[in-house]
Amino acid sequence: MDLIAVNVAILPPPAVASRAIALSASLPEAESKGLRLDDEHRPHITLMQLFVRAGELPLMFEQIEAAIQGVGPLSLRITGGGTSGATVWMAVEPTPPLRDLHERLMHGLHGVERPGGTPAAFVDGEARLGDVLWVTTYRVKASFGAFTPHITLGHAAAPPAIEPIVFDASTLAACHLGRFCTCRRILRQWTLAQLS
Repeated sequence: MDLIAVNVAILPPPAVASRAIALSASLPEAESKGLRLDDEHRPHITLMQLFVRAGELPLMFEQIEAAIQGVGPLSLRITGGGTSGATVWMAVEPTPPLRDLHERLMHGLHGVERPGGTPAAFVDGEARLGDVLWVTTYRVKASFGAFTPHITLGHAAAPPAIEPIVFDASTLAACHLGRFCTCRRILRQWTLAQLS
């Protein structure tokens, strides 16, 4: 079965993406584990991760389009830094519209989620066991009540100082995941624009 590891995510505007890349570059090299944000490891806010059959990507795109009908640009706020284990991030306030978009996608894409993902599903067949497990268990461990929106920066003992930022987000993308569950290749993207 030809599976692809996919992240459905908000891509922040250029100013926020540039800030995330700069913060990622500032993390101590000795603690980084090789993860750095750049133009090929895009800053993003994950809304859903899943394994999809390659032949069902068009159906997944249709389901995403159905889920975002009527959803306009989101006003989002970075509240500071956050951490889980050695992973550090820019914390994003889980506003009701952001939670609603996450839940729409979780419900809408349930029918195209497939089990059995392996490292082969990631870009260049490169993934850690932890990456495979994260995508496999996303629905159970990281969604709905456990949804914690953020922009991953990399690895460090503590997050860097992160000032609050308010921004409008209007770009949604389905990305092919790479090592560390990074957004490596954009498969398709959409503009949130109150479609009717």
